[in-house]
Amino acid sequence: MMPLGVPKDLENRIGYHFHNQALLKQALTHSSFSNEQKINKKPHYERLEFLGDAVLELVARDFLYHKYPQMAEGKFSKKREAMVCEASLALCAEDLDLGNFLLLGKGEESDRGRIKASIIADVMEAIIGAIYLDGGMEPAKAHIYRFILSDLEHKTLFYDSKSNLQEYIQKHLKKEFHYELVGMSGPEHDKIFQVEVLMEGVRLGSGQGRTKKAAEQKAAYEALLGFKAAGKELNSCI
Repeated sequence: MMPLGVPKDLENRIGYHFHNQALLKQALTHSSFSNEQKINKKPHYERLEFLGDAVLELVARDFLYHKYPQMAEGKFSKKREAMVCEASLALCAEDLDLGNFLLLGKGEESDRGRIKASIIADVMEAIIGAIYLDGGMEPAKAHIYRFILSDLEHKTLFYDSKSNLQEYIQKHLKKEFHYELVGMSGPEHDKIFQVEVLMEGVRLGSGQGRTKKAAEQKAAYEALLGFKAAGKELNSCI
C-alpha cells in the first residue's frame, strides 16, 4: 500500500498544520526507507521520536499529578506507564491511521511494517517531537491531550486489558479462564485473527486483530466492558 497524501491529509486529521513540512515528512520516514536512498537520503524519525518521548513523558506526568492529587505514587506510576506504553500509543496511532502514511523500505513493507505496533507507536512519538519543534510546547501538549489523554478511563482499561481482566477474575470470581483462537481470515501476508476469552465454557468477550496478541487484548477489553455494564466494580483494575 502506498502512503496516502502526505502531509496534508494527516495534518487535517491531527488538526495541526506545519510551518516546516519537512519535519512531518521526517516523522513519517522509517530508517529502512532512508537507508535505501542512494542520493538525497532523507532523515528518518528516530531523533524526533527521542524528543517526542521526552515531551510526552513530561506532559503525561504533569497531567496525572494535577488530575489525581491524592493518588499514591505506586498507582500513579502504573497509570502513567499504561498511558504511554507501546500498546497504548499504537492504539492512538491506529485511530489516526498512521500506518498508511509511513515511508518504509521494501523489506519493512513486505514484513507488514505498517501495522507493527513498535513502529507506529514510535511514529506517534516522532509526530509529537515534530510538532514541538515546529510550534512549541502548547500545540504539542494539545495534540497529546486530544489523542492520548482523552477518554482516559476506557483507554486505561484497554491498554492493559489482559492484566486487568486477570486481576478482576482472580480477585472477585476466583475461576479459570483462557483465550481461544476461533478463526482466521485474509491472505497469508495480511491475516485477521479472531479470538474469544472463555470462562467455564461461557464466552466473556471476543476480538479480532492482525496479531493474536492484539485480538486477545480486544477480547479482554470486551469482557471488562461486559462486567462494567453489569454494574461490577472495576476501580481496582484501573
